[in-house]
Amino acid sequence: MAKNIQSLERAAAMLRLLAGGERRLGLSDISSALGLAKGTAHGILRTLQLEGFVEQDAASGRYQLGAELLRLGNSYLDVHELRARALVWTDDLARSSGESVHLGVLHQHGVLIVHHVFRPDDSRQVLEVGAMQPLHSTALGKVLSAYDPVAHSEVMEAERRSFTGRTVTAAGDFEALLDLVRAQGWAADAEETWEGVAAVAAPVHDRRRMPVGAVAVTGAVERVAPGGALRPELIAAVRDCARAVSRDLGAGRF
Repeated sequence: MAKNIQSLERAAAMLRLLAGGERRLGLSDISSALGLAKGTAHGILRTLQLEGFVEQDAASGRYQLGAELLRLGNSYLDVHELRARALVWTDDLARSSGESVHLGVLHQHGVLIVHHVFRPDDSRQVLEVGAMQPLHSTALGKVLSAYDPVAHSEVMEAERRSFTGRTVTAAGDFEALLDLVRAQGWAADAEETWEGVAAVAAPVHDRRRMPVGAVAVTGAVERVAPGGALRPELIAAVRDCARAVSRDLGAGRF
């Protein structure tokens, strides 16, 4: 069995201690409460402070939780709210389209699948929640790259790997593709990531009208894009679903 990392355990205990009180705590308070030498406690606090997880009051020298923890907490809450708001709409989209539906967010230079509705038939399927997809070759990733400045920077700076003969990798061609995505309001992936698989995706916005994710219908290319052309009703259904989730998040009409 893998051993726990003592320094991380101590840092976690320190953050819990600071989160549990209504006042700032001094070095002596923290070291005493956790049974640590002052030098050890100070070293951990200094590291947490440099990372933004802890702040030190200049006047008193006491410590409190930092803004970075608030940012991370808000990020978790945003994803949790996104999933909660999307549940009914993505279920409806899967039923009406007859295909799988994925909800994805930007995470670690890729697309993290945070919700997956199975195709409504009796076929064997694998739950993909927690899976990562590339930004440059998937419909979800293209939508995020087109609308989210952070995703755009990441995808342009990264190596755009060619998965199939249809994957767009050249910088100029990919930028032109993102311009098209922004102009039409949706993105497609027709065998650019996986042979035989096609998808169409649209962006989800929050109350600040910021892109917080994307929703996609994914299925066999012969069903999603018969004859090489995406089914117009699928495009409309995905966009309607994304707009509905956005409205529930407070974005209003798009």
